[in-house]
Amino acid sequence: MEIAIVGTGKVAERNYIPSLLRHDDVSLTLYSRTRERADALGERFGVPVASSLDELFGRDPEAVFVLTGEQQRREAVGALLPFRPRRLFLEKPLVARDGQASVTEQDFWDGKSLLEEAAAAGAELAMVFNYRFFDQTQRALRFIGDRDLGSPSSVVGLSHYATWSHCIDLILLLAGRPTRISAQQGTVVHSHPSSGSAADIAASFAIGEITTGTLLGTNALGWNFPLFELIVVYERGRIHLRGLDQEMELLDYAGDVHEVITPSRQTSRWDKYDASFHKSVSAYLETVRSATPPPVPGIAGLLELQFEASLKRSIAEQRPVVSDEEFPTDSVR
Repeated sequence: MEIAIVGTGKVAERNYIPSLLRHDDVSLTLYSRTRERADALGERFGVPVASSLDELFGRDPEAVFVLTGEQQRREAVGALLPFRPRRLFLEKPLVARDGQASVTEQDFWDGKSLLEEAAAAGAELAMVFNYRFFDQTQRALRFIGDRDLGSPSSVVGLSHYATWSHCIDLILLLAGRPTRISAQQGTVVHSHPSSGSAADIAASFAIGEITTGTLLGTNALGWNFPLFELIVVYERGRIHLRGLDQEMELLDYAGDVHEVITPSRQTSRWDKYDASFHKSVSAYLETVRSATPPPVPGIAGLLELQFEASLKRSIAEQRPVVSDEEFPTDSVR
């Protein structure tokens, strides 16, 4: 299976190339506008480097991993579509011209047009959202069904901006799509090397007619402590997730049980983080082999941007936003 990698930054070096090379049936080709960087990684990992997109697509890749920064991803995908790639696997967030801590309304429209253009070119899009593949997230999904926790009733979230788009995606996964969103923005700007500079945001939202939620985004959380906390309350229990695949709590009302699931102390949170990429990549490659839909489709990236665009409009206009009316996604599948 031939896989192309476009973008050879740190995430490609640390997570994607090693994960892909674990698969014996995978052959890689690298491409980057910074040829020196691509050559260095090609030499380190023993994989070829294409000097142009023509050369890259001349190898007929089954999928292209687009690992550029979110600031350049719209242009990067636009340059690939004339070659009619079969599959594109995109890092998160889908598009963020000013960085992941500063998503704008325009990023939503750019992301929507990206998905529409990809569909017109016959390309199947998939997102990474590797937090879905944390062991604790997978346990939470099993608990929801196995323990018959029922429908969600409320959500409470706190997130560093470095994990912000992932937390939004987890809310969508575990509780559903917010339909009405309100938000307030603070006046103090906090900075962090991984996520830029941004003021705090406090969001409140409704999912359907029953579920309500809140989410606080900030760069002010200490980096050596859990970078996010998420509580989802269901009809018959609660699930608490915190940090990069760290401790999780299950409160099962029907069983009168309070369980704390703690990962092995032999592995750090960063080991868990790295492992999630391997699980995410492996799950994706299995769908490529079987020609089945990807585990996280491209629309997941647009729905995350829809949430963020709604936040920004609510802040700017000081009113609630009905997401599907003001930022519609029905033209994208």
